[in-house]
Amino acid sequence: MSRPRPASQHTVRRHNSALVLDSIMQAPGSSRAAVAARTGLTKATVSSLVDRMIGAGLVAEGEAQARTGPGRRGTALHLSPTGPHGLGVEIGVDYLATCLVDLTGRVRARWVRPSDNRDSSPSRVLAKVASAVRTALAEDVSVGGVGVAVPGLVEVAGGTLRVAPNLGWREVDLRGELTRRMALDVPVLVGNEANLAALAELWHGDVAADFVHISGEIGIGAGIVVGGGLFEGVSGFGGEIGHLSVDPRGPRCGCGSRGCLERLAGQDEIVRAAGVSGVDDLLTRLAAGDKAATTAVRSAARWLGVALAGAINLLDLPTVVLGGNYARLEPWLHDPLRAELDRRVVSAEWSPVRVVASSLGAEAAVRGAAGSAVRAILADPDPYVTSVLT
Repeated sequence: MSRPRPASQHTVRRHNSALVLDSIMQAPGSSRAAVAARTGLTKATVSSLVDRMIGAGLVAEGEAQARTGPGRRGTALHLSPTGPHGLGVEIGVDYLATCLVDLTGRVRARWVRPSDNRDSSPSRVLAKVASAVRTALAEDVSVGGVGVAVPGLVEVAGGTLRVAPNLGWREVDLRGELTRRMALDVPVLVGNEANLAALAELWHGDVAADFVHISGEIGIGAGIVVGGGLFEGVSGFGGEIGHLSVDPRGPRCGCGSRGCLERLAGQDEIVRAAGVSGVDDLLTRLAAGDKAATTAVRSAARWLGVALAGAINLLDLPTVVLGGNYARLEPWLHDPLRAELDRRVVSAEWSPVRVVASSLGAEAAVRGAAGSAVRAILADPDPYVTSVLT
């Protein structure tokens, strides 16, 4: 058994850099002295680390603060809005989305391109992604990392998409392919779109620390947040609620099973049952009180209730956040879904389940992807700082 070794100077600096930046992030406007007091580090150490992060563009100084005692007036420290941005990419079944967010999570720009990716090879779609990335880079901002959201099982550590039934993709090295095509010397993070949407809702939405975010598009995915953290399962493959069989005799699904939730409550099934051309047409019919449209949405709500009640009975989650196109349909989904949950959730009498629309809607996954790239820098800033200053 090897003995523990003393921490190197670099390891200590890396730890302390994260500590200092977190303090600034949690209390914007703090002075160096205030950061030293909160972190327990010496003022000299804090000043040195802050100067490095200012040089790398992570921290910006504001106006000098009012002096309450002897000594120099401190200056207010903030995350720099002109510092490295996160570039988010979402590969949807029928669209591609990209966005840029700054260190504070503010969206600088967002683009959405219709794209039927179901009939395209990974190579062809990734060529479109590279083109979309070039458009984003024309904004002339520093990009510190790229986050990619994809509808399928992702091995996050290696950036490999294992399977995406609705795209027809298997075993795609997304990290490697996109790193090569984008020609950017920055980290590339790949994640499941529902998980990244749930994280965006946690970071920027109006929900507490425990909820299930269900993304309703052509496919259906769930991001589960417990205690303010994402629950992904042992292998990172959790949340595939769209492939939960709610009707064993139901229609065949692309995953190989029958009666999966997304085959009964996904976008394609709702649109087909309503006899409309798309979600926009569906919303128009719903607003007009069209019977077929209303019946189609109520049927989807019932199947959603079956699946979500099982998840809530298992995990004891207090809130359901309806994301993606479900957010747009929430006024018509809410009551029948709540009724199904009240009937099926064992604890509903004592702990009624709250059902709310996502405040981010269709933007959640791509914002979560961009935000994950930013937060990777904020959680461990020293590698970025070192790369910029050397």
